[in-house]
Amino acid sequence: MTALGRRTLLALAGAAVAAALAPPPARAAVAADDPRGPEAVVGDFHAALLATMKEATALGVAGRYKRLVPAVDRTFDLARMTQIVSGRYWRQADPAARTGAVDAFRRFSTATYAVQFDGFSGQAFETIAHRAGPQETVLVVTRIVKGGATEADLTYVLKRAAAESGDGGPWRVVDVLLDNTISQLAVRRSEYRQPLRNGGLDGLAAELNASADRLLAG
Repeated sequence: MTALGRRTLLALAGAAVAAALAPPPARAAVAADDPRGPEAVVGDFHAALLATMKEATALGVAGRYKRLVPAVDRTFDLARMTQIVSGRYWRQADPAARTGAVDAFRRFSTATYAVQFDGFSGQAFETIAHRAGPQETVLVVTRIVKGGATEADLTYVLKRAAAESGDGGPWRVVDVLLDNTISQLAVRRSEYRQPLRNGGLDGLAAELNASADRLLAG
């Protein structure tokens, strides 16, 4: 894994307040039989990252991307996160534009993980604690350690996904905080302001896909 600097991890961190206050996107089918609690969701994602890191060289960036797509889908509420970063443009968009933006956000997010977690040199993921957050969220506090030293502190913010049945769906990550404070989605919302102004959700999708192309071509 390359050095996990603050700039890199900003691409992986999220906004707890924005996620907690945002209404859910239109109801969608989810795996209602997913029994995992918040800590298990985060733990499973970390296990997938670690396994990918250990085979990073053999897999290459394309292989790491392919390996991580299902892990990202099982972990993150990508529709809610896309809604948060796009704000009013989400409400103004038609279903096709929303789907395109979510797909692009998935592709960019997965490509970011595939590029940044590109090797293994003894790192481990540790879950420190979990606690209740605002607006029915749960915060799972974790860290990346190597040789007994902490490389990064990450707090995952989870909320139940919407379900067709009307009951609470499975726990999904809606945010990740670097150093327990720095919010990705707040940062992303600022970064995506211009493409959204220029082209709405279609413009955002084009920007995200172009960024993913650059990452995966690297």
